[in-house]
Amino acid sequence: MTTEIKTYNFKKGLPQEFEIVDLSKFYKRNFDILTTVHRTGFYQIIWFQNGNPTLWVDFKAVHIQPNTVLFLNKDVVKQLADKTPFEGISILFTDSFYCQTEIDTRYLRNTILFNDLLSVSQIQVQKQIQLFAGLVQQMIGELNHTKDNFQEDILQNLLHNFLLHAERIRRTQGFTEIKKGADLDYVMLFKDLLEAHYKEQKQVSYYARQILITEKRLNQATTKVLGKTPKEIIDDRIMLEAKRLLAHTNESIKEVGFSLGFEEPTNFIKYFKKHALTTPTEFRENLRLD
Repeated sequence: MTTEIKTYNFKKGLPQEFEIVDLSKFYKRNFDILTTVHRTGFYQIIWFQNGNPTLWVDFKAVHIQPNTVLFLNKDVVKQLADKTPFEGISILFTDSFYCQTEIDTRYLRNTILFNDLLSVSQIQVQKQIQLFAGLVQQMIGELNHTKDNFQEDILQNLLHNFLLHAERIRRTQGFTEIKKGADLDYVMLFKDLLEAHYKEQKQVSYYARQILITEKRLNQATTKVLGKTPKEIIDDRIMLEAKRLLAHTNESIKEVGFSLGFEEPTNFIKYFKKHALTTPTEFRENLRLD
Protein backbone atom coordinates (compact mmCIF):
# COMPACT_ATOMS: atom_id res chain seq x y z
CA MET A 1 0.00 0.00 0.00
CA THR A 2 1.27 3.50 -0.85
CA THR A 3 0.82 6.97 0.56
CA GLU A 4 -1.39 7.94 -2.38
CA ILE A 5 -3.47 6.38 -5.14
CA LYS A 6 -1.31 6.08 -8.25
CA THR A 7 -2.42 8.41 -11.04
CA TYR A 8 -1.39 7.83 -14.66
CA ASN A 9 -1.39 10.77 -17.04
CA PHE A 10 -1.51 10.52 -20.80
CA LYS A 11 1.62 9.18 -22.45
CA LYS A 12 3.92 11.94 -23.68
CA GLY A 13 5.41 12.11 -27.15
CA LEU A 14 2.46 10.85 -29.22
CA PRO A 15 1.30 12.86 -32.26
CA GLN A 16 -2.14 13.23 -30.67
CA GLU A 17 -3.47 12.78 -27.13
CA PHE A 18 -5.37 9.81 -28.49
CA GLU A 19 -4.30 6.17 -28.44
CA ILE A 20 -5.70 2.70 -29.07
CA VAL A 21 -4.19 -0.05 -26.93
CA ASP A 22 -4.31 -3.81 -27.50
CA LEU A 23 -5.54 -5.07 -24.12
CA SER A 24 -4.15 -8.60 -24.33
CA LYS A 25 -0.64 -7.26 -25.00
CA PHE A 26 -0.99 -4.57 -22.34
CA TYR A 27 -2.22 -7.20 -19.86
CA LYS A 28 0.91 -9.29 -20.41
CA ARG A 29 3.31 -6.35 -20.20
CA ASN A 30 1.64 -4.33 -17.46
CA PHE A 31 -0.24 -6.82 -15.30
CA ASP A 32 0.83 -5.01 -12.13
CA ILE A 33 -0.66 -1.71 -13.31
CA LEU A 34 -4.06 -3.23 -14.08
CA THR A 35 -4.31 -5.19 -10.83
CA THR A 36 -3.21 -2.30 -8.61
CA VAL A 37 -5.62 0.45 -7.60
CA HIS A 38 -5.10 3.48 -9.85
CA ARG A 39 -6.64 6.49 -11.54
CA THR A 40 -6.09 7.90 -15.02
CA GLY A 41 -6.11 11.55 -15.97
CA PHE A 42 -7.85 10.73 -19.25
CA TYR A 43 -10.98 9.05 -20.58
CA GLN A 44 -11.09 5.32 -21.35
CA ILE A 45 -13.35 3.30 -23.61
CA ILE A 46 -12.63 -0.37 -22.92
CA TRP A 47 -13.99 -2.97 -25.34
CA PHE A 48 -13.69 -6.42 -23.75
CA GLN A 49 -13.97 -8.70 -26.79
CA ASN A 50 -13.22 -12.04 -25.10
CA GLY A 51 -13.00 -13.16 -21.49
CA ASN A 52 -14.94 -12.55 -18.27
CA PRO A 53 -12.82 -10.43 -15.95
CA THR A 54 -14.15 -8.42 -13.03
CA LEU A 55 -13.23 -4.76 -12.72
CA TRP A 56 -13.68 -2.78 -9.52
CA VAL A 57 -14.72 0.83 -10.13
CA ASP A 58 -15.00 2.87 -6.92
CA PHE A 59 -16.08 -0.10 -4.77
CA LYS A 60 -18.51 -1.37 -7.41
CA ALA A 61 -17.78 -4.75 -9.01
CA VAL A 62 -18.35 -4.71 -12.77
CA HIS A 63 -18.63 -8.28 -14.08
CA ILE A 64 -17.62 -8.31 -17.72
CA GLN A 65 -19.18 -10.40 -20.48
CA PRO A 66 -17.62 -10.76 -23.97
CA ASN A 67 -18.25 -7.74 -26.19
CA THR A 68 -18.91 -5.39 -23.32
CA VAL A 69 -17.83 -1.80 -23.89
CA LEU A 70 -17.14 0.17 -20.72
CA PHE A 71 -16.92 3.98 -20.53
CA LEU A 72 -14.77 5.33 -17.71
CA ASN A 73 -14.48 9.00 -16.88
CA LYS A 74 -11.12 10.41 -15.91
CA ASP A 75 -10.04 10.11 -12.27
CA VAL A 76 -12.33 7.23 -11.26
CA VAL A 77 -10.50 4.70 -9.09
CA LYS A 78 -10.30 1.24 -10.62
CA GLN A 79 -8.59 -2.11 -10.32
CA LEU A 80 -8.72 -5.41 -12.20
CA ALA A 81 -9.96 -7.88 -9.62
CA ASP A 82 -8.59 -11.19 -10.84
CA LYS A 83 -6.15 -12.93 -13.19
CA THR A 84 -8.78 -13.95 -15.73
CA PRO A 85 -7.20 -13.44 -19.19
CA PHE A 86 -9.09 -11.32 -21.68
CA GLU A 87 -8.76 -9.71 -25.09
CA GLY A 88 -9.92 -6.40 -26.44
CA ILE A 89 -8.93 -2.82 -27.08
CA SER A 90 -8.93 0.40 -25.10
CA ILE A 91 -9.41 3.84 -26.61
CA LEU A 92 -7.69 6.56 -24.58
CA PHE A 93 -8.12 10.30 -25.05
CA THR A 94 -7.94 13.61 -23.22
CA ASP A 95 -10.08 16.73 -22.95
CA SER A 96 -7.59 18.70 -25.01
CA PHE A 97 -7.85 16.19 -27.87
CA TYR A 98 -11.62 15.90 -27.98
CA CYS A 99 -12.77 19.38 -26.98
CA GLN A 100 -11.95 21.37 -30.09
CA THR A 101 -15.11 23.51 -29.83
CA GLU A 102 -17.52 24.58 -27.11
CA ILE A 103 -20.03 22.10 -28.54
CA ASP A 104 -17.49 19.27 -28.09
CA THR A 105 -16.91 20.30 -24.48
CA ARG A 106 -20.62 20.43 -23.76
CA TYR A 107 -21.15 16.99 -25.29
CA LEU A 108 -18.36 15.37 -23.28
CA ARG A 109 -19.58 16.98 -20.04
CA ASN A 110 -23.14 15.79 -20.58
CA THR A 111 -23.06 12.49 -22.46
CA ILE A 112 -24.53 9.61 -20.47
CA LEU A 113 -21.52 7.49 -21.46
CA PHE A 114 -19.14 9.31 -19.12
CA ASN A 115 -21.67 11.03 -16.88
CA ASP A 116 -24.23 8.39 -16.02
CA LEU A 117 -25.33 9.68 -12.64
CA LEU A 118 -26.74 6.32 -11.55
CA SER A 119 -24.25 3.61 -12.63
CA VAL A 120 -21.02 2.69 -14.43
CA SER A 121 -21.90 3.11 -18.09
CA GLN A 122 -21.55 0.07 -20.34
CA ILE A 123 -23.11 -1.44 -23.46
CA GLN A 124 -23.29 -4.86 -25.10
CA VAL A 125 -22.36 -4.84 -28.80
CA GLN A 126 -22.91 -8.40 -30.02
CA LYS A 127 -25.23 -7.17 -32.79
CA GLN A 128 -23.07 -4.17 -33.68
CA ILE A 129 -19.59 -5.73 -33.75
CA GLN A 130 -18.99 -4.92 -37.41
CA LEU A 131 -20.05 -1.30 -36.92
CA PHE A 132 -17.70 -0.64 -34.00
CA ALA A 133 -14.88 -2.79 -35.39
CA GLY A 134 -15.06 -0.77 -38.60
CA LEU A 135 -14.78 2.53 -36.72
CA VAL A 136 -11.84 1.22 -34.69
CA GLN A 137 -10.05 0.05 -37.84
CA GLN A 138 -10.50 3.47 -39.39
CA MET A 139 -9.03 5.06 -36.26
CA ILE A 140 -6.05 2.69 -36.32
CA GLY A 141 -5.51 3.40 -40.01
CA GLU A 142 -5.53 7.13 -39.37
CA LEU A 143 -3.12 6.75 -36.43
CA ASN A 144 -0.73 4.92 -38.75
CA HIS A 145 -0.95 7.78 -41.24
CA THR A 146 1.77 10.40 -41.13
CA LYS A 147 0.57 13.30 -38.99
CA ASP A 148 -0.76 16.23 -41.01
CA ASN A 149 -3.25 19.07 -40.61
CA PHE A 150 -6.20 16.71 -41.07
CA GLN A 151 -5.34 13.86 -38.71
CA GLU A 152 -6.65 15.31 -35.46
CA ASP A 153 -10.00 16.33 -36.99
CA ILE A 154 -10.45 12.95 -38.67
CA LEU A 155 -9.69 11.04 -35.47
CA GLN A 156 -11.95 13.29 -33.41
CA ASN A 157 -14.80 12.82 -35.90
CA LEU A 158 -14.37 9.04 -35.87
CA LEU A 159 -14.34 9.02 -32.05
CA HIS A 160 -17.43 11.23 -31.98
CA ASN A 161 -19.25 8.80 -34.29
CA PHE A 162 -18.22 5.92 -32.03
CA LEU A 163 -19.66 7.75 -29.00
CA LEU A 164 -22.89 8.67 -30.77
CA HIS A 165 -23.53 5.07 -31.87
CA ALA A 166 -22.67 3.87 -28.35
CA GLU A 167 -25.04 6.36 -26.74
CA ARG A 168 -27.84 5.29 -29.07
CA ILE A 169 -27.32 1.67 -27.96
CA ARG A 170 -26.99 2.63 -24.28
CA ARG A 171 -30.45 4.17 -24.34
CA THR A 172 -31.94 0.83 -25.46
CA GLN A 173 -30.20 -1.34 -22.84
CA GLY A 174 -31.87 -0.70 -19.51
CA PHE A 175 -30.83 2.92 -19.24
CA THR A 176 -32.87 5.09 -16.87
CA GLU A 177 -33.47 8.28 -18.83
CA ILE A 178 -33.20 11.54 -16.94
CA LYS A 179 -35.39 14.16 -18.53
CA LYS A 180 -33.44 17.04 -20.04
CA GLY A 181 -34.22 20.52 -18.84
CA ALA A 182 -33.20 23.15 -16.30
CA ASP A 183 -33.13 20.64 -13.42
CA LEU A 184 -30.60 18.41 -15.18
CA ASP A 185 -28.55 21.44 -16.28
CA TYR A 186 -28.31 22.64 -12.67
CA VAL A 187 -27.36 19.18 -11.46
CA MET A 188 -24.56 18.87 -14.03
CA LEU A 189 -23.23 22.33 -13.11
CA PHE A 190 -23.39 21.38 -9.43
CA LYS A 191 -21.59 18.10 -10.15
CA ASP A 192 -18.73 19.84 -11.98
CA LEU A 193 -18.34 22.47 -9.27
CA LEU A 194 -18.46 19.85 -6.53
CA GLU A 195 -15.74 17.78 -8.19
CA ALA A 196 -13.47 20.82 -8.25
CA HIS A 197 -14.17 22.16 -4.75
CA TYR A 198 -15.54 19.45 -2.44
CA LYS A 199 -12.39 19.38 -0.32
CA GLU A 200 -12.61 23.02 0.69
CA GLN A 201 -16.28 23.88 0.12
CA LYS A 202 -18.87 21.77 1.93
CA GLN A 203 -21.77 24.22 2.16
CA VAL A 204 -24.74 24.08 -0.20
CA SER A 205 -24.88 27.89 -0.18
CA TYR A 206 -21.49 28.12 -1.93
CA TYR A 207 -22.57 25.97 -4.87
CA ALA A 208 -25.94 27.70 -5.20
CA ARG A 209 -24.20 31.07 -5.37
CA GLN A 210 -21.81 29.85 -8.05
CA ILE A 211 -24.71 28.56 -10.18
CA LEU A 212 -26.64 31.81 -9.50
CA ILE A 213 -29.70 30.09 -8.05
CA THR A 214 -31.16 29.78 -4.57
CA GLU A 215 -30.45 26.85 -2.28
CA LYS A 216 -34.13 25.94 -2.51
CA ARG A 217 -33.95 25.80 -6.33
CA LEU A 218 -30.82 23.64 -6.24
CA ASN A 219 -32.52 21.33 -3.76
CA GLN A 220 -35.51 21.01 -6.09
CA ALA A 221 -33.23 20.11 -9.00
CA THR A 222 -31.12 17.47 -7.26
CA THR A 223 -34.11 15.91 -5.52
CA LYS A 224 -36.03 15.61 -8.78
CA VAL A 225 -33.08 14.26 -10.83
CA LEU A 226 -31.22 12.13 -8.29
CA GLY A 227 -33.58 11.73 -5.37
CA LYS A 228 -31.02 13.36 -3.05
CA THR A 229 -30.54 16.77 -1.50
CA PRO A 230 -27.44 18.83 -2.40
CA LYS A 231 -26.10 18.22 1.13
CA GLU A 232 -26.45 14.45 0.66
CA ILE A 233 -24.60 14.65 -2.66
CA ILE A 234 -21.79 16.67 -1.07
CA ASP A 235 -21.54 14.15 1.75
CA ASP A 236 -21.52 11.24 -0.75
CA ARG A 237 -18.59 12.80 -2.65
CA ILE A 238 -16.56 13.45 0.50
CA MET A 239 -17.24 9.95 1.81
CA LEU A 240 -16.26 8.36 -1.51
CA GLU A 241 -12.88 10.06 -1.41
CA ALA A 242 -12.45 9.25 2.27
CA LYS A 243 -13.12 5.56 1.60
CA ARG A 244 -10.77 5.59 -1.40
CA LEU A 245 -7.93 6.96 0.72
CA LEU A 246 -8.63 4.71 3.69
CA ALA A 247 -8.88 1.61 1.51
CA HIS A 248 -6.03 2.22 -0.90
CA THR A 249 -3.38 4.25 0.92
CA ASN A 250 -1.57 4.06 4.23
CA GLU A 251 -2.20 7.70 5.09
CA SER A 252 -3.03 8.18 8.76
CA ILE A 253 -6.59 9.03 9.78
CA LYS A 254 -5.37 12.56 10.55
CA GLU A 255 -3.78 12.89 7.08
CA VAL A 256 -6.90 11.59 5.32
CA GLY A 257 -9.09 14.04 7.22
CA PHE A 258 -6.75 16.95 6.60
CA SER A 259 -6.59 16.21 2.85
CA LEU A 260 -10.40 16.43 2.78
CA GLY A 261 -10.50 19.79 4.54
CA PHE A 262 -10.99 18.68 8.15
CA GLU A 263 -8.52 20.61 10.30
CA GLU A 264 -9.26 18.56 13.41
CA PRO A 265 -9.05 14.72 13.31
CA THR A 266 -11.96 14.44 15.75
CA ASN A 267 -14.23 16.35 13.36
CA PHE A 268 -13.37 13.96 10.52
CA ILE A 269 -13.90 10.89 12.72
CA LYS A 270 -17.32 12.16 13.85
CA TYR A 271 -18.28 13.03 10.26
CA PHE A 272 -17.19 9.64 8.91
CA LYS A 273 -18.96 7.70 11.66
CA LYS A 274 -22.17 9.68 11.11
CA HIS A 275 -22.28 8.69 7.44
CA ALA A 276 -20.67 5.23 7.48
CA LEU A 277 -21.88 4.09 10.91
CA THR A 278 -18.33 3.03 11.66
CA THR A 279 -15.11 4.87 12.46
CA PRO A 280 -12.38 5.35 9.84
CA THR A 281 -10.14 2.94 11.72
CA GLU A 282 -12.85 0.26 11.87
CA PHE A 283 -13.61 0.76 8.17
CA ARG A 284 -9.95 0.23 7.27
CA GLU A 285 -9.57 -2.79 9.56
CA ASN A 286 -12.71 -4.45 8.19
CA LEU A 287 -11.39 -4.12 4.63
CA ARG A 288 -8.16 -5.87 5.64
CA LEU A 289 -10.14 -8.73 7.17
CA ASP A 290 -12.12 -9.37 3.93
